[in-house]
Amino acid sequence: MDMEDRDAQMQGGSLAIDLGTSNTVVAHQPAAGGPPRLLRLSAYSALDDPIVPTLLYCANDCTTPQQSSSPHPCLVGRQVIEAGLLETTHQPPQPPAQLYCHFKCSIGARPRSPRVEWAERGGALFLAHLWQALQWQTPPERLVLTAPVDAFAGYRRWLLDHGGRLPVPELALVDEPTAAAIGSGLPPGSHVLVVDLGAGTSDLALVRIQGGEGQAQPISQLLRFNGNDLVRSSQHLRVAQVVGKAGAAVGGRDLDHWVAAHMAPYTKGPLPEAWLRGAEQLKCQLSSHEQATVDVIQAEGGVTPWRLERSALERLLQRQGFVRLLDNLLKQVAVAARRDGLDLLQLAAVLPVGGTSRLPLVRRWLEQRLPGVPCCDGQPLTAVAYGALALTPNVQVRDVLSRGVALRYWDRRQQAHGWHPLYWAGQPWPTASPLEIRLAPAHAHQPALELVLAEVSADLRREVVFVDGQPQLLEEQAPPASMSPWPTSFPPLPLSRQAQPGQDALLLAFSITDDRHLRLQVTSLVHEQFDAEFTGAELKSHLDLGPLR
Repeated sequence: MDMEDRDAQMQGGSLAIDLGTSNTVVAHQPAAGGPPRLLRLSAYSALDDPIVPTLLYCANDCTTPQQSSSPHPCLVGRQVIEAGLLETTHQPPQPPAQLYCHFKCSIGARPRSPRVEWAERGGALFLAHLWQALQWQTPPERLVLTAPVDAFAGYRRWLLDHGGRLPVPELALVDEPTAAAIGSGLPPGSHVLVVDLGAGTSDLALVRIQGGEGQAQPISQLLRFNGNDLVRSSQHLRVAQVVGKAGAAVGGRDLDHWVAAHMAPYTKGPLPEAWLRGAEQLKCQLSSHEQATVDVIQAEGGVTPWRLERSALERLLQRQGFVRLLDNLLKQVAVAARRDGLDLLQLAAVLPVGGTSRLPLVRRWLEQRLPGVPCCDGQPLTAVAYGALALTPNVQVRDVLSRGVALRYWDRRQQAHGWHPLYWAGQPWPTASPLEIRLAPAHAHQPALELVLAEVSADLRREVVFVDGQPQLLEEQAPPASMSPWPTSFPPLPLSRQAQPGQDALLLAFSITDDRHLRLQVTSLVHEQFDAEFTGAELKSHLDLGPLR
């Protein structure tokens, strides 16, 4: 695992922060290229890992950390644990002091409430302190954060409201399933089962990653460019399509309680935080060892060694119903998959995320329930952060589109024309790679295909609502999309005489140039290959389709 200390004096590039319920990962992509690296923040990171515990303690009501050498009296990450402040979670600190922990799940939630406002304030302060802890010779050009699909719209609002504290020219957001899949090397367009076993929840989500054949490639969504917030209402929320999702408010923290209660069976009342940390350490060690031992500080100050074998832990989890819980969640997702015509055994991959997913019991459960489905388990803690960097082009982005563009096609099933989006409003340009679309003739002996473009003035909006206390992602089509005619018309694309209905005949490769022009390259898939620019009905070189807005 590549990592570097904060004292390494990094230069420019992109920074990704994967904010988790219990732990946060910070990764950096150098401007000059090369592999991404995890950053260790010496004062805040765990002693044996580059992750930062998602904890913040403020001794007063500081709403903004000072941008000076004398910050407000705040403790972050490991500092909160070492100060023993988690021991008081059952007795919150007296105002104006604040202890922020387990706040992620409330960020962006609806309806608005004091709890949501508290969480968003704590999240903004936590990010600001992480930023201050990093030392740069040249600050990064862009910062990308990750968000749950269910709360993507709320996260976007939160970052636009609070992101002004982070002095970075470009601020971007990407949904966690897409980042995790791309970070694990899965291709765009894949159907993936994300098994996210975090500290507070266990979530199974069957998602279709953006992109694939004929679709715009997944990319992080720019929220700020050149220091200016982008228009909020017109941006298309580019997130993974959730085919089915099931979750339960049972996570790694609950497993820690079960282990601690197992190790001290006669204890009554709330378990000391030191015991829960000891239980978590046992659980982590048993992910890679058959037995584990940790020293636990008792209430009277003494130290007691706790020893546990992996087989005993697995029997405990079976007895507590953890495997039964996972089975029930998988059944719910399977029902949703069948409604969408999908078989779970035909998925591109299963993607375990979160510390609990590293337990051998969980891995065996996945192998037994989804035999033959590849398991991308190489980096359960870093996949999201690395994927976020991969989705954020490390090229010079000059601007973003204010209007989308769509291609007209003939829908044989509906016997009517439809519009296929090429690029949405908010798309950064220039593009790093072309968008490819394959076209086929509608009938035999068709001499050519029409090339008709239009500007898109409306898009699909996603909102999160709470039903029976559970977040649900709803899709709402904005008022019927109006298509503004493209200012230029183009001659038809000639087809080979051998082209047949239903057979791919032309490959169209669209891209956006450095001067914000839409460019097209055409390749025949039936006869010989050619590059396309039109002079009458002739084809040669690249076709400039005109400027975008």
